[in-house]
Amino acid sequence: MQQFADILKIKDLKKRIIFVVVALAVYRLGAIIPIPGINATALENLFKAHQSGVLGFLDIFSGGALRRFSIFSMGIMPYINASIIMSLVQGAHVFPYLDRLAKEGELGHRKTVQITRVFTLFLAAFQSLGLTIALSKMPTPGSVPIVSNPTFSFYFTTVLTLTAGTIFIMWLGEQMTERGIGNGISLIIFAGIVAGLPSAVGNMIKLVQVEEIGILFALFIFAAVMVITAFVVWVETAQRKIPVQYAQRMVGRKMYGGVSTFLPLKVDQSGVIAVIFAVSLLSVPYSVLQFNPQAAWASKIMSFLNPSNIFYQLFYVGLIIFFCYFYNSVSINPKDLADNMKKWGGFIPGIRPGGQTATYIEKVLNRITLGGALFVAFIAVLPDYLRTKFNVPFYFGGTSLLIVVGVALDTIAQMEAHLVMRNYEGFSKHSKIKGRWFNVGG
Repeated sequence: MQQFADILKIKDLKKRIIFVVVALAVYRLGAIIPIPGINATALENLFKAHQSGVLGFLDIFSGGALRRFSIFSMGIMPYINASIIMSLVQGAHVFPYLDRLAKEGELGHRKTVQITRVFTLFLAAFQSLGLTIALSKMPTPGSVPIVSNPTFSFYFTTVLTLTAGTIFIMWLGEQMTERGIGNGISLIIFAGIVAGLPSAVGNMIKLVQVEEIGILFALFIFAAVMVITAFVVWVETAQRKIPVQYAQRMVGRKMYGGVSTFLPLKVDQSGVIAVIFAVSLLSVPYSVLQFNPQAAWASKIMSFLNPSNIFYQLFYVGLIIFFCYFYNSVSINPKDLADNMKKWGGFIPGIRPGGQTATYIEKVLNRITLGGALFVAFIAVLPDYLRTKFNVPFYFGGTSLLIVVGVALDTIAQMEAHLVMRNYEGFSKHSKIKGRWFNVGG
């Protein structure tokens, strides 16, 4: 409690937290404002019938906005999809212009962000049109139409509203990143997932009251969620520490170096990025299929996109593993690490500086990335498997749990850094005042 009280003493940190809270309140307000012309009862019945399907899966990430078909129904997924495509294109060196932007520093980064924003606009319009057409044609229980009057005016207004909602959320997330604490886009997804937690707890209590599940079974579910959450926190904060020795060197009349330290490599370096990327990519074919949802081929692909399908789960696991390696290849360059280490007189005991050091770091990174990716994939599909095979009423799927825990840890780490930098004791038991050193959860 003392650490939380210290937050209020730091004016800049307090302003940042207040800004994030207000921004999330604005996002949640927009998530409950429905688009006119929608039969809310028919839409609710449709989501109840497809609770365990793709619609229910996407509704969790929109924070219930899709179920209400609100102005924020598309959420932030088009922006994430645009970012994925831009990263893949840059990594594959398809367009020389993008390669030149990557080498222009901050100016090139700004131009790349601007291109991503424009691409998000077109992608949001395309996905909004697909979603609107799907809801107007999708059969509902009782054959009650969701859209009472599907005219051109309705389609135009709805697509324009949904697209504008996505662009506003993108802008809001960028403002939260710049003026708040943590990654704004991740916090928006975090808020959408956590928003359904109170109703999920209430539903669990009702199931116990009507004796549909026993109290011991409910306690077992609660204990399982706590254990899985603790396991996720443990792995997300785990590090592989490579020992590094710095040789002594004379600079002027002073002797420097001669110290031992370590190079920390996280087991799950990508954090929640790989999971968010995989979920976003899986939403793209669903949007395309909505232009003709009643076709035979569309029905077959939709059955494949059901989270309870074993082939879907295998494909989902493959995407998570791919994006874990892809993120590491973009964010960590073993050759640069080895060159910087050699420049300052550092070496790994038993490994020659230079090329051999880069090869060793890459080897270690590939090994721990495989372990971290398999762990993330296992947690992502485990609760869904228990829910579909054993009717375990988990609210949090593995994907949701990974995102919630990852975003929470990242936000706490940034708050920790602000506290320690200003000579306050941080949240972690390893934190030291005076800013000498700290290790967040390590």
